[in-house]
Amino acid sequence: MPAITVAVLRRVALVAALLALIAGGAHNRAQAAQPPSPTRGVVVIETNLALENANAAGTGIVLTKDGEVVTNNHVIRGATTIKVVIPATGKTYSATVLGYDIVDDVALLKLQGPSNLATVTTANSAKLRVGQTTRAVGNANGGGTLVQTTGRVTALNQSISVQGDGGEVNQLTNMIQTSARLVPGDSGGPLLDASGRVIGIDAAGSPTFAFNASAPGYAIPINRALTITKQIAAQRASATVHVGATAFIGLSVQQTSAGVTIGAVVPGSPADMAGLQPGDVIATVEGNPVVSFVDIRTQLFQKHPGDSLTLAYVDAAGNQSSATIVLADGPPQ
Repeated sequence: MPAITVAVLRRVALVAALLALIAGGAHNRAQAAQPPSPTRGVVVIETNLALENANAAGTGIVLTKDGEVVTNNHVIRGATTIKVVIPATGKTYSATVLGYDIVDDVALLKLQGPSNLATVTTANSAKLRVGQTTRAVGNANGGGTLVQTTGRVTALNQSISVQGDGGEVNQLTNMIQTSARLVPGDSGGPLLDASGRVIGIDAAGSPTFAFNASAPGYAIPINRALTITKQIAAQRASATVHVGATAFIGLSVQQTSAGVTIGAVVPGSPADMAGLQPGDVIATVEGNPVVSFVDIRTQLFQKHPGDSLTLAYVDAAGNQSSATIVLADGPPQ
């Protein structure tokens, strides 16, 4: 089955100039002044992306009373700070990232200082059937208010190609397709069954959703998401799951005719202190050839702040050099 191309549903706003991602508002949506069960345990997530001079917004689901929250990885990717708001009480907490899975687009957060939080109730997503009633709850358009849409499960085990904010494309498999309309800001929110139990985590929608109310949305089955969060909570890293703080090198790269070329270096970053400069072409990382940014990200994914990373590069004058860099603490990938 060919993958369907959709868009992630993180609401991003540039700090210098607000970037409106939605043209059509919140059509066919009801404010969350509804029965309390659909919004119980659902939180608003606000992130600062200092390195991109931007902010972003999404939704999360409270799993434990002491503040473990699951959301999409793309909601918190690149975040330098994360703030979580409990809409029912208005309380705000800072959050740290316990770990994340880029491949499955799941992240687990830990709020600082809460107790006795309301939590969601989950269902067994393996028992889903096409035609079941669904309800999606989320921070639509990043407005800070939980809103709802209703629909049905229209397909199961779907494979989709997800286009992120920066144009990168990732593959997600075994997704739930729903007719409940999703918009930016809904990412990380719950897809509920008729009893108000979480069956999935809303993750993506059609890029034409602003103009087509019937466009489908897609959610990660909750069984899969919980398997990943349990692995993160147990601090069991793997090839796809990163646990703990993220290693930061402090450079951006671009694909050129010469190879993977450094486009910019963050002042004061490990890359800057190692003498790397824009125009340098990275040849290897940890002895492994570099043919794309993914090769660098793969090596960084396995590292943590304080670890060393060795890379070989060719400078603008054609000189071959190498550097061993002590990695800093940075935003999640």
